[in-house]
Amino acid sequence: MSYNAEIHHRRSIRIKDYNYSQDGAYFITLCAYHRECLFGEIENEVMLLNDFGQVVRCEWMKSFEIRKEILIDEFIIMPNHFHGIVFIRHQTPLPNECLTRVSGPRNKSISALVAAFKSIVTTKINQIRQTPFQPVWQRSYYEHIIRNEKSLLHIREYTKNNPRTWKNDSLF
Repeated sequence: MSYNAEIHHRRSIRIKDYNYSQDGAYFITLCAYHRECLFGEIENEVMLLNDFGQVVRCEWMKSFEIRKEILIDEFIIMPNHFHGIVFIRHQTPLPNECLTRVSGPRNKSISALVAAFKSIVTTKINQIRQTPFQPVWQRSYYEHIIRNEKSLLHIREYTKNNPRTWKNDSLF
């Protein structure tokens, strides 16, 4: 069934009028399509990445080589989802053309990072498994704006401990 706004009532979790390309700290979560355990398994409370999980890790690291305004922090690849903390730090103001884009994710924003990351991971995993156009990720993603040091420390701990608490995780 195709999307119908009258039936499906999708609502954005994004804060209205918030600029997700502004400097700040963000916690993001991406889920595998149908929450399928694609990226590896938890053994003795340790995440063991398979080939697909290695693709996710490699492409996540490459994302920050390309995007100098986005800094990497704590992240974890789980069997069927991914958590990461990132910081946006602009050295100079964004050019006007980046701020006035009509459609699509803003350049140098969380949505641009996630869209590019999900796209390249999907392409590479589908090349490995020889399944062109097969979804790897669920539609959209979850993000949380980290507003203070206490929240950042809590989210870092949550991310680090995710393999230990896997059996209690809502995504298990």
